[in-house]
Amino acid sequence: MAIKWTPNLAIGIEKIDEQHKVLFERINALIEACNQGKGKDTVAGLITFLKDYVVFHFRDEQQIMLDHKYPQYAEHKKLHDRFVESLNELNKELEEQGPGLALVLKTNRIVVDWLINHISKVDTQLAAYIKKN
Repeated sequence: MAIKWTPNLAIGIEKIDEQHKVLFERINALIEACNQGKGKDTVAGLITFLKDYVVFHFRDEQQIMLDHKYPQYAEHKKLHDRFVESLNELNKELEEQGPGLALVLKTNRIVVDWLINHISKVDTQLAAYIKKN
């Protein structure tokens, strides 16, 4: 089942919202590939994409936090750092074991859960702070 971008996930900063939409599109491509039995063919590309993409996405988001003197910056950055660690672990597993079904399922679970929860809970707190201040 695809994950759906909804307006309530928007944080009101166009650059970040557009980056989040790209993340949703890429995750949905993996989900669609899984539905077609091609998840193993797609997971390596997604992991590589995410490792590169989150570097500049997190950099942009963290700069916005610094620009607005966001008091939860350190905690938010730790969450970003942990996600990068998770991606590195997925990549290591990919390199050691190849793109098997277990990796596809694990990638799906980690990335989808993180993306939905992080945006809907953590990033929306950032948005509320920026709107308020």
